[in-house]
Amino acid sequence: MAPRLKNILPAIVAAGSLLAATAAYADSVTVVSYGGSYTASQIEAYHKPFTAKTGITVNSADYNGGVAEIKAQVESGNVTWDVVDLELQDLQRACQNGYLEPVDVSTITPAPDGTPATDDYLPGALNECGVGNIAYSNVIAYDTTKFPGAKPTSIADFFDTKKFPGKRGLQKRGAAVSMEWALLADGVAPADVYKVLGTAAGVDRAFAKLETIKKDVIWYDTGAQAPQLLADGQVVMTSAFNGRIYTAITDNKQPFAIIWNDQIWNINLWGIIKGTKHLDAARAYVKFATESQNIANQTKYIAYGPLRKSSLALAGDAVRPWLPTYDKNLEHALQYNAEFWADHADELDQRFNAWLAK
Repeated sequence: MAPRLKNILPAIVAAGSLLAATAAYADSVTVVSYGGSYTASQIEAYHKPFTAKTGITVNSADYNGGVAEIKAQVESGNVTWDVVDLELQDLQRACQNGYLEPVDVSTITPAPDGTPATDDYLPGALNECGVGNIAYSNVIAYDTTKFPGAKPTSIADFFDTKKFPGKRGLQKRGAAVSMEWALLADGVAPADVYKVLGTAAGVDRAFAKLETIKKDVIWYDTGAQAPQLLADGQVVMTSAFNGRIYTAITDNKQPFAIIWNDQIWNINLWGIIKGTKHLDAARAYVKFATESQNIANQTKYIAYGPLRKSSLALAGDAVRPWLPTYDKNLEHALQYNAEFWADHADELDQRFNAWLAK
């Protein structure tokens, strides 16, 4: 299965000085992502081979997502980041506000068979300010040792603390995902979730459902915390990014399981911050990291789905059942609606944060 990723999370991935002499241009690039096993997979699949090929040093930094830090850098004129791994809704907001450099998709390397990137990428994965990186999923994971009898199989079971007692983990990053899951747990069909959530009554319904488990929830901040909460026994079930649970199971031999029913899947894209001092290096990195084989290589280290059709074909058979876009995993899934959240995030996040503070 996936190679071990222990002790491969250095703050900086340094290039060898001899390689720098042969680089087309000597430079460095700061690539910002979400830390933990996810950043580890990027270091192995992208950072190290990019440095080996170009001589350009890759500085790896972590953040918790969102647009606030990007906005602060651009508006202050003190841009210290170059390439940022962004969730679709965050990329759209950053793009609309002029915080990202435009992307010329014609410069993206074609598929191995010559298919242009515009035809090779899955729908929605190319944006005027970003190029698709991975498909990931918000799933519910649980500790199998805590449920020797009946196992939880749906988001409804996550909300059923009588049938499946114990603390739950949910990520504290605004209303998104928690609101959708609340409606799914309350019986709303996936096809109707965003229609219902777009009404005042639907929002009230979601909050009422969340209220039923509020006292049993441990709220966490970063994606890396979810598997740790399970491993430490602080929770028996938690929301999590599927790739992090995959790594915990395959590399760390944790007794965890993923509930694929009711997964909420989304995509991440590479964006380049407006005003970067290393624009050429940033563009070179994005071009390299979006080549078909390099994208497929990331699945050796973490189970996030490639967004290029050619990369999906190059991914290993063993990892396919762990990918969010695997056919069986999509049977009872909800695709995250970035446009809905671009329109409603501010108002719903404000109410969500006020609800949390009560």
